[in-house]
Amino acid sequence: MGTAKGTAMQELTHVRPDADLDHVVAILERDGAVIVEGFTDAVTLAGLRADLGPGLEASGYSESGYDGQKTKRLSSLFRRTTHMTPVVTQPLFLGSARRLLQQPRHIWIGKVRMEVTPSIQISFTQAIRIDPGQGRQPLHRDDAMHLWRHPGPPCRLQLMLAMTDFTSANGATLVIPRSHHWDDERAPTYAEAVPAVMPAGSALLWQGGVYHGGGANTTDSPRQSLSVALDLGNLRQEENQYLAVPRETVLTLPEEVQRLLGWDRCPPGLGQVETQDPHLLLERTLQELAIRPRGANPLM
Repeated sequence: MGTAKGTAMQELTHVRPDADLDHVVAILERDGAVIVEGFTDAVTLAGLRADLGPGLEASGYSESGYDGQKTKRLSSLFRRTTHMTPVVTQPLFLGSARRLLQQPRHIWIGKVRMEVTPSIQISFTQAIRIDPGQGRQPLHRDDAMHLWRHPGPPCRLQLMLAMTDFTSANGATLVIPRSHHWDDERAPTYAEAVPAVMPAGSALLWQGGVYHGGGANTTDSPRQSLSVALDLGNLRQEENQYLAVPRETVLTLPEEVQRLLGWDRCPPGLGQVETQDPHLLLERTLQELAIRPRGANPLM
């Protein structure tokens, strides 16, 4: 059931990017969230700001109170920037997701008991700008998208990369540590939440069952970030990556990222094409490109 109401909540633990993976996974299992300072390098951060900043500026404000009427959001990030690969493949993020989510399960096929380990996939990408005057977002669990039940094993690990400094005054994400241990009858309160204060280039990692929400921005400057969620491969992606990211863009990415975007078969057989791994389609396209005349349509 987690910490009793009224008990003082602990601050979020901060680690460096060279922290031991076992240590980070243990924090995530215990607290549900951790801050990795220096999560990304300066070149990647500058590239993300340059590529995503204009799109956020041009975006309109959300019409819903939940998403924030002084908040701008931009999705389909792999289509908009070439700097997402180092974010998604950062060892503490991807490594923790594989350790937490890719737990073996067993199934019976006839009288044969088989052990199956699910894959993981990129479910959601979004750049977020919380402008001055935005109030606190309602506290929520992101795995509610899949109607996930608690307590229980996780289905999601998510990150919030700070593209500007996160402070308690400018809308730093509010987090209730250890709330992933709560059952589904307990409602969250702001009094239990702590702000994820961190410098630009750092990232908050949290399990999908952790209650959180954007903070209020009472300053005169926007707070900018981007978020990525990794989910179990047997769940539907929150953002339809097959439509969000053109195949010609997917072809330029490393195989590991292609598979994370969904061009993979999740054991025992989800996502197959003609009973085969869908990544074979990309491999065939690359082979055809090698022999096509210059300027030919790669998708025909």
